[in-house]
Formats: sequence, structure tokens, C-alpha cells
Amino acid sequence: MIFADLSMIRFVWFFVIAVGFFIWANKRRRAVKASFAAKQVLPEITRNEVKGRRDLKYLLISMALLSIILALMRPQWGFTWQEVKKQGLDILIALDTSKSMLAQDVLPNRLDRSKLAIRDMIRKMKGGDRVGLIAFAGTAFLSCPLTSDYNGFLLSLDDISVNTIPVGGTSITNAIYQSLKSYEGGKQKHKILIMITDGEDLEGGIEGAVKTAKSGGVTICTVGIGTPEGELIPVRDEDGKLTFKKDQEGNVVKTRLDEKTLQAIALETGGMYVRATGAEFGLELIYEKKLSGFEKEEMKSRMEKNYTERYHIPLAVALVLLFIEPLIGNRRRGVL
Repeated sequence: MIFADLSMIRFVWFFVIAVGFFIWANKRRRAVKASFAAKQVLPEITRNEVKGRRDLKYLLISMALLSIILALMRPQWGFTWQEVKKQGLDILIALDTSKSMLAQDVLPNRLDRSKLAIRDMIRKMKGGDRVGLIAFAGTAFLSCPLTSDYNGFLLSLDDISVNTIPVGGTSITNAIYQSLKSYEGGKQKHKILIMITDGEDLEGGIEGAVKTAKSGGVTICTVGIGTPEGELIPVRDEDGKLTFKKDQEGNVVKTRLDEKTLQAIALETGGMYVRATGAEFGLELIYEKKLSGFEKEEMKSRMEKNYTERYHIPLAVALVLLFIEPLIGNRRRGVL
């Protein structure tokens, strides 16, 4: 036997509280009787009361409550095999992890806000969609290959930081080429890459990478994060004090959003560009407005166990117990 909704076990506290209340009520009743009459005459006064009946009523109510909790947990046993065919999209997310993503023009900072937005998107994705993660800075790394295991994907996302890629800088080119490698050997009709970055490419070669992606059937949607006005990059010095990143000449560096580059990438590959803000990041807009129009790929079918619901059994037991409880009296019949 398995339970489909183990979270409902939290309601067992109601059962514990009810049992505790019944125990307290019994002790309280005995104390009241003891204070009402002398111990010698108490049996005569309570001779019409059937001993154990009240305890039985408490037991029935407690067991009924426990049965209801079991029903809420949805017990299942017995199963049939069922062929399941899933349809969905393959979506790679390339996340910029360069030092510029520490800028706080989007709170708490660009990188953390991006990770929160990706989490929100994953929660709303259809079960048939597969998702993968690429981290990139001066080079690119496949952090999580395409998978339908969203929990595993989120674990990989949690591990992403500005220290994930040891090579500094920002190379959109390497991120695009890494996505092409990640799709190798697949038969996807639609290859989708969502790139989250401030667009400040420091390596060059974007045009060639975009043309290669387009010829390979990759649709690139871009999310620009930051502001065109620019923002300082907070870093910690050797003493652990918070300061701002400087160039080799000692000048404070400002990181600016390059919207033109990101718009051009999306336009060239038939994708979509959105600018992230604190209130509306844009990933859900891309998923709902752009990706929803793509034809879903049929993933490999598989046989799954379809367990039979048995919640009605403990629910029926609870109803029977609650029906019997009021029929049990505390006094002997025919005796007032």
C-alpha cells in the first residue's frame, strides 16, 4: 500500500489533540464526581450508569477521525499498467554567471533574481517539457542536460553562482555553441534556447554563432537584465570588505544592459526579446506567448503503473463509526 498525498499526515495532530482532550475530560469527570459525594455513596448514585460506554464513544470518535485522515492521504493498492505518451518541448536555459550579474539594479541582484524567475517558470511548465541549464561567463558549461526531472534541474540551478565558471568575462558566443553541442544527436523539430544576460559580450564572434544557430534550427529567446544606464558591480576585497569592481587602471567599472545585441539575436533566429524588471521578469511571457505556439514533440512512450484509489474504504469506516456513536447510551435502558 502507498499513499498518494502523504502531506495530509500533518492532520494527525487533530487526532492527537482529540485523544488528549478525551483523556482530560475523563479525569475531570472523575474529579467532579469525587467532589460531589463521599466515596462510600458514589457507587449508589452512579448505579444506573453503564461503565465503559463513555470510553467506547470516545474511542469510536477517535477512530473515525483517524480514518478520515487516512482517507485524505489517499491510500492506494493494486495497479494496472498504462502506456503514457508525453508531448513537450526541449528548452535550454543559458544563464550568465559573470561578475556583472552581481549588480543590484534588479534586486536582490541580477543573478539571484534570474534564478528566482527560472524557478517560477519551472513550476508552471507542462510535465512533458524537458529543460536543461547552461552556465556561461568567459566560457560555457552544461550544468544540467535536458531532463524532465525538474527537481534535479532545480538542484543544479541552486549550485549556480558567479564562481561556477572560473574564466572571467562574458561570452554569448560560447553559450550558443554549447547549446548546439547539447542538442547533438536529437531529433527535435524545435530547438529552443532562452538566454538570460545583460548582453555585454566581451569575447566577440556573436554574428557567426547566431548564423550557425539559425542554420541548425535553434530559436533563441533573450532576456535582458539590468539597465542601459549601468550599475556598479559590488565585490569583496581581500579583507572581506564590500567594494566595487575596478578595471586595470583603477577606474570603477559600470555594467550596462546591451539591448541592441540581444534584440538582434532574437530577431535573427525567430525568437523573442524581453527586458526583465523587478515586477515582470519575462520568462513566463516567453513561455506563454512564444513557445506555446510551437508544435510539441512526442517523447518516447513508456509504461507506468496506474494505482487504484482506495480512499473510500477508510472514509466509509469513518461514516459507520460516526453513525454508531450516537446510538450508544451511557445509562441502562428503562432506568432513569
